[in-house]
Order: sequence, then structure tokens, then C-alpha cells
Amino acid sequence: MLRTSGAGALPKRAAKTGQLCACFNIRKTARAITQLYDEELRPAGLRITQFAVLMAARGLESVTVSRLAKIGVMDRTTLTRNLRPLEKQGLIRIEPGADRRERQVRLTPRGQQALAAAFPLWEKAQTRVAAGFGHERLQRLFTELADLRATSRAE
Repeated sequence: MLRTSGAGALPKRAAKTGQLCACFNIRKTARAITQLYDEELRPAGLRITQFAVLMAARGLESVTVSRLAKIGVMDRTTLTRNLRPLEKQGLIRIEPGADRRERQVRLTPRGQQALAAAFPLWEKAQTRVAAGFGHERLQRLFTELADLRATSRAE
């Protein structure tokens, strides 16, 4: 039971923490948007997190796991766990880099085909979000989110 008075009690202002917490609200929104994109990408057999990794690997041709993790603002361990299913499906190859400690991620021809199938579905999700939220508002949101990430020193 939550205590409301006495030593160790939460102050009254804590009652609105869920409404005021930036992290809670951003994560809640991220989950909702992730569900929307995942729903649209389902016919391609990809989740938005996988699509994003494949797009980054495609755009960079060959990228280290460390750089890919930095781009996605995630730790290497989490990214490595997310790369395994993509590798098992033959969508990416993970190879030793110039430094034996480093691993290079490369998109395979099969991964390129998966992206080609998924891209129109991603566009549908993106259009849905932009139409519902507003194109200009969405562009402003991207700028605001970049500023917020900078505040956290994550980029």
C-alpha cells in the first residue's frame, strides 16, 4: 500500500508524476507509434526496429556494430541481440572488421529485397502519422526531439 504521510512519504506533487514525467510520456508515445509501424510492416515480416537497422546498414553499406548502436542510441549488447534474428534470416551478414574486436554489419541481397518489400509499407505508416499529426508539426517535432536528445547527451 502506498503511504501518504509520515517519514518516507511521497510529497503531494508526486501524484501528477505520470502526467508530467517527460520520460514516461515519450516512452508511452514511442510504444504507440511503434505499434502503428509494426502493424503496417507486419506483411513484410519486419518490425520497425528491424526495418530501421536494415535501413541504416543499407545507407552505410558497411557499418560497425558500435557505430550502428551509436546511431540508434542503444547499447551494443541490445543491438547485438536485435541483429541475431536478422542474421539468421539472411538479411544481414556480421563479419570481422579491420580490428578483430570490431564487427561489421552488411546488408545482404536478401536484406535488400526485404527492404524493397517493406519500404512501401513504411511509407504508408509514415503518411498515416504525418496526415494525422500534420506535416509541419511533425517536422517541428523532429527538431524538438533532436534538441531533447542533445539535452540527454545521447547523441
